[in-house]
Amino acid sequence: MIKVKETIIVEGTYDKIKLDQMVDATVITTDGFDIFKNKSKLELIRKLAEKTGIVVLTDSDRAGFLIRNYIKQCIPAEYVKHAYIPEIKGVEKRKTIPGKEGLLGVEGINNALIEEALKNAGCIISNHDKAVAEGREITKVDLYNDGLVGKANSHELRNKLVRKIGLPSRISTNSLLQVLNTLYGYDQYKEIINQL
Repeated sequence: MIKVKETIIVEGTYDKIKLDQMVDATVITTDGFDIFKNKSKLELIRKLAEKTGIVVLTDSDRAGFLIRNYIKQCIPAEYVKHAYIPEIKGVEKRKTIPGKEGLLGVEGINNALIEEALKNAGCIISNHDKAVAEGREITKVDLYNDGLVGKANSHELRNKLVRKIGLPSRISTNSLLQVLNTLYGYDQYKEIINQL
C-alpha cells in the first residue's frame, strides 16, 4: 500500500473502494454530478484542499472531465493536482455493458496505472506505514464512545457534529473518520465533541 499526502477526489463509491484498497489517503467522492449542487460537499473538498492539497482522479470520459473542470474552477489552483488515467476500452467487472463512451473508469483500471497517474500528477507518495501527524488517530471506538455511532441518539449527535464542522449530512462513518483524522486530529476532535 502506498501513502499519498493529498486527499484524492474520485467520482463514485466503487472508485473509492478501489482506492481505499491500494492507497493510504483520504478519498472523497463527488457522487458524480451531485458535486454541482451539493455545496457542503464542495466546502468539504475546499477545506481538505487547504489542509492537504487535493488530487482529482476522475474517469477519462466526458463526465469525468466535466467534474474535473468544475472542481478546477472552484478550488484555487495552488491546492489542486490532476491525475489522469489512460483511455482504455472495456467494461468494469461489476457491469454487463460498457459505459456511454466504452472506456474503463477509475474502478476498472489496474493499480499500477493508478499509482503511475498519481506519481505523474506530482503527489507526495511513500511506501511507509500509516502514521498520524498529530497525537493518536481517531477510531470507530472513539465515535462509539462519544455517541456518534451505535447508540439511540447517534444520528442526532452526528448531525450536530457535521453541521458544526461544515460536512455533508450524508457522509458515511468511514468518510467521517477519514475527514476528522485529516482535518482535526484527536485532541481537536475531543474539543469539538465536548462543545456539542
